[in-house]
Amino acid sequence: MTDARLTFPLRSEEDTTRLGRWFAHHLGAGDVVALDGPIGAGKTHFARALIRERLGYAEDVPSPTFTLIQTYPADVEVWHADLYRLTHPDEVLELGLDDAFQTAICLIEWPERMGALLPADAIRLRLIPDGEHRMAEVAPGPRPVLAAALRADWGAA
Repeated sequence: MTDARLTFPLRSEEDTTRLGRWFAHHLGAGDVVALDGPIGAGKTHFARALIRERLGYAEDVPSPTFTLIQTYPADVEVWHADLYRLTHPDEVLELGLDDAFQTAICLIEWPERMGALLPADAIRLRLIPDGEHRMAEVAPGPRPVLAAALRADWGAA
């Protein structure tokens, strides 16, 4: 895994939406995106945009804060998890998330709750509040094609 991190500004909610849509076209089965950032940073907004783009229609995409996991039957199933309420990493196994890592696109909010169960090759996306805007920091892991596309399409440095 590479430690390279790419950063670029998201100057509006529309930029966050566009980033979610962009990722929808660059992910496939077995991809895990660990969504980091404080409450209100835009993690669910990003996930909602990605899921709707992947589905191809404007599905209601609620935050999985209380359900813990929501699944969506796109061409590749998408799992959206919010692990904020978990108290121990072993609870992830009860949710079946470890099986989904092999066959689905998994979007994980509060990934630190997984401890060592988070796949080592997960794509890390951190949304950082920056005044009225936010910064995106992406660690694409062992995906040089994804890193190159982020540099080309988003001017990521």
